[in-house]
Amino acid sequence: MTYIAKPKFHHPGLKKNELGYTHRDYEGKISTLCAGCGHDSITASIIEACYELSIEPHRVAKISGIGCSSKTPDYFLGNSHGFNTVHGRMPSVLTGANLANRDLIYLGVSGDGDSASIGFGQFAHSIRRGVNMTYIVENNGVYGLTKGQFSATADRGSKSKKGVTNTDNAIDLVAIALQLGATFVARSFSGDKTQLVPLIAAAIGHKGASFIDVISPCIAFNNHAGSTKSFDYVREHNDAVNRLDVLVGRDPIAVDYAPGTVQVVEQHDGSKIALRKIDADYDPHDRLGAQTFLARHAAKGQIVTGLLYVDPDAEDLHEHLNTVETPLNTLESDTLCPGSAVLDKLNASLR
Repeated sequence: MTYIAKPKFHHPGLKKNELGYTHRDYEGKISTLCAGCGHDSITASIIEACYELSIEPHRVAKISGIGCSSKTPDYFLGNSHGFNTVHGRMPSVLTGANLANRDLIYLGVSGDGDSASIGFGQFAHSIRRGVNMTYIVENNGVYGLTKGQFSATADRGSKSKKGVTNTDNAIDLVAIALQLGATFVARSFSGDKTQLVPLIAAAIGHKGASFIDVISPCIAFNNHAGSTKSFDYVREHNDAVNRLDVLVGRDPIAVDYAPGTVQVVEQHDGSKIALRKIDADYDPHDRLGAQTFLARHAAKGQIVTGLLYVDPDAEDLHEHLNTVETPLNTLESDTLCPGSAVLDKLNASLR
């Protein structure tokens, strides 16, 4: 329970990262979600990714909306900045914060109800504008807080816990993100930490709009036969397009993979992603190919996971707007309001 404080005692034998932090330094409050909820597994993956990247918690701004998923930022990075917005409004608040202070690492956490329904428009505009962020959707296909109604991502033909069949077509947020121009697009499964942790780490290191859709079964309302968001269904229908690990800067992390082709993708900031191909014909740099691949496998009832698309030369919103390198929230009043002469010159240039 969140009213029970975690003990501050750290065992001296806990492993530390480059900054001297342990996993405990990246934790938050005790989760109040249902025991076995996939969202808690995503929380654990975020903690692991930030630990491995040796991120200073105070450099992170975590923004969320409303829903089971949007409660989870309370459970990780307790010493970071945080803002819990109203339903569906996380992207606009994150965009405003990013414009004011470009120096922070922005982590947006949302759900299928929060992003694919009331917040669908805000999701779309934040992606198409290229906001430098890691946008994670914890996708379970139901409204868990209001007792299991179908969400907009529930597949047509899937069944609810009560046996009702969904007759509406599903919104595929990965397909939408690809269409709108996200420069890092991935999908994973909350039960696959080996895949999810490096995906989150790579997304954080990517400069531009990074989007990760994580299938996260609702243990209470959507983990039964007939659901396409259950643990068993995802495991049986998962088609991973690659295996990956993150190589930060020029200090590779030792990995142990079976023989196969490895592709190193260098990010805009110099960090790298090592991809091990599973589908020989899959190219993560081909946006149109990713869309076609996604649609083809969806028609077979298969869930494609892994890094689906990345643009190593991506730009973000600050580059599109040509803003100054200095964060806007640190500029002095004489810089922000340089006087009437400058205003007259600006107005004259627009005539």
